[in-house]
Amino acid sequence: MRWLVGWSSTAAAGTGADPDSATVLPVGAHSLWGDPDPLWAVGDWRPDEVRVIRADSGNRLAVLGSCGATDEELRAGLYAARGGAFRHLTAWSGSYTAVACVGRRLTITGDLAGARPVFHTPWAGGTAYATAALPLADLIEAQLDIGHLAALLACPDAPEALGDGTPYEGVRRVPPGHALILRDGSSREIASYEPAASLVVSAPTVETETAVQGVRDALVEAVRTRLAAPRHAAESDFDAGPVPGMGPAERRAARGGPAPGIGADLSGGPASSTLALLAAGLPGMPGTVAGTGAAEAGERLLAVTFNDQATRPTSPWEQSDAPGGVTHRPSGRDAELERARVLGDNPRLRHVIVAAGEEALPYADLESFPLTDEPAPALIRSERHRGWLSSGSADHFVGHGARPVLDAHPARLADLLLDRRRRHLLRPVTALAKAEGVPAGRSLLVPLTVYRAARRLARTPYRDGVYDTAARLRQGDIPVWNGESAVDASVAALTWCRPGPAARWLTGEALAQVSLRLEAAAHARPSIERPGERRARAALARQAADHRIFEQAAEVRGQRLHAPFYDNQVVRAARALPQALRVKPGARASVLRAVLAGAGVHDLPLGWGAPSHAAQTAAVRAGLRLAADDLMELFAAPLLADAGLIEARVVRQAIRAVADAAAESPDAEGACLPLDGIADLVSTELWLRRLMARRGSCWTGAAAPRQRAGAGGVAPAPQRPAL
Repeated sequence: MRWLVGWSSTAAAGTGADPDSATVLPVGAHSLWGDPDPLWAVGDWRPDEVRVIRADSGNRLAVLGSCGATDEELRAGLYAARGGAFRHLTAWSGSYTAVACVGRRLTITGDLAGARPVFHTPWAGGTAYATAALPLADLIEAQLDIGHLAALLACPDAPEALGDGTPYEGVRRVPPGHALILRDGSSREIASYEPAASLVVSAPTVETETAVQGVRDALVEAVRTRLAAPRHAAESDFDAGPVPGMGPAERRAARGGPAPGIGADLSGGPASSTLALLAAGLPGMPGTVAGTGAAEAGERLLAVTFNDQATRPTSPWEQSDAPGGVTHRPSGRDAELERARVLGDNPRLRHVIVAAGEEALPYADLESFPLTDEPAPALIRSERHRGWLSSGSADHFVGHGARPVLDAHPARLADLLLDRRRRHLLRPVTALAKAEGVPAGRSLLVPLTVYRAARRLARTPYRDGVYDTAARLRQGDIPVWNGESAVDASVAALTWCRPGPAARWLTGEALAQVSLRLEAAAHARPSIERPGERRARAALARQAADHRIFEQAAEVRGQRLHAPFYDNQVVRAARALPQALRVKPGARASVLRAVLAGAGVHDLPLGWGAPSHAAQTAAVRAGLRLAADDLMELFAAPLLADAGLIEARVVRQAIRAVADAAAESPDAEGACLPLDGIADLVSTELWLRRLMARRGSCWTGAAAPRQRAGAGGVAPAPQRPAL
């Protein structure tokens, strides 16, 4: 894990730091600057990922990650930050964290999506901050926040339930689109650098062609930033030296690590294949690692297709009438593999098909993942992800984030009603009716049902909507996830907030605790955002947080995963897309096609842009079926039950029922199986056990904390008064 950590103490400049802070150091760290407000880079950082600019002794800027800014642009950003215009620090291409030190004022910026968050906690009379929560929890010897874990299971997409908390008491998260500002160690401020959406005034309308061109330019620049030569700051004193960072030569020499070069995944859907084609089509040497010599010049981009052989094809081969007679074309997973083979014929790609069996199914080898900041469903797939990532390159593109960034959340239909644009609802609701296969005589029922739900959301005040969800939690009125039709899922999403898939198995006390969180948040901060905008931002933040845990859980030594769709510039460009375009069926595929067409890529295989998720569902079903006995043992005496969040017997019954149903119909699609809820429970239980079994700490020194985070263990939740 790579992270950035520092603090702002209350000591005056030139007098030395607080005695406690002077004798505690992060393990395996490299100092970027010293007292009174020290900053360290910890972990497997590459030299080209750490840049420090110094205007003078009291003004400096550190940028860690993939940043497309030149040294001159960094200096201009530092000068702008001196005047308080720190939004300039977030406007460069790439994915990075910026720390601006102007005298005794520190500004640490997070990103818009939440894939690169910033955490903070009071410590030693000042404030410590980091890009990971676990080191700060170790620093203050934090105990587990059981209420946050309950909220994470009950309402993972609701900011009202999660707030700015973490699984550790006392460690807070800076919200996406905000910056942490510290002054002299004693003053702490969370400031937004992005204008908030208004419930009354809609965003300025941008022409569709102009907006799509903006997305294309942002994506191309994001990919080019990852392919460009390293931009070392002239005054940077970062030296890989004793730090376990790996430069290009070390990566080439690393045994068992990924191959040097640039790679992408062709089997991950249209988003990842778009990145692969963009990287392969840019002028220059797309397959060359930044900083390598001429020996690798012209190396083709490594395109990996993951062929899951442990699950059978999700649907049979289809027949279609053609002028020359009857031809056959594959559908389902076979169709995705065929499209990947067609894309892999690009002469600038080196296509590799990786086959995997049962050892790569979800729920396989559940004890092998490293400890992450928090639990996430990615933990049950960590071994699976490491399998295909290890077959990739040292720099590997993934298409994560395309769906929440480009797609329209169903709640955006309510935004259209607020703008009195009812006619734009016709196409999406008609597409839902077609997807459901509604008979002709009943084709009007689906549009009417969706329209009523959108109108109800548009007319429901934010506070009333959140209160209603809190009341449903207290009453145990939890909707059933999985197996929902497209119409049911869309109607259920047309709310201000919604219980998550694991909420149905939480105890009444845990649900009551989450309901109190919802009501308190709604009462303290009435929202002025539109429902669609707010729900879309919340969904993006949740998926970005899950992607970050995915990176930590599936980390391969010496490899970097690049997810350009989470970049600030791409998120900003996507937010300029007109609402009417976003709600159209197939909008994401049409935008990606336009992006590729603008880059000169026109020949795409038939059916590209419409991937099926049935293959992923089939893999989860197969993995759960094979791991059923291990999961039953896992929940024989679960820590979640000790914390008062679940009843072990109920969860074991659910696991057995799902495993039996998957065994009876292993090839069935759309079966009403609560797979997402089971994944949330299993990943949280595994994460708790990994945290409790952990030894050691992230800190060393005479004043280092004596106990690690969560060392007190999980105790049963205290009894609370009835509501």
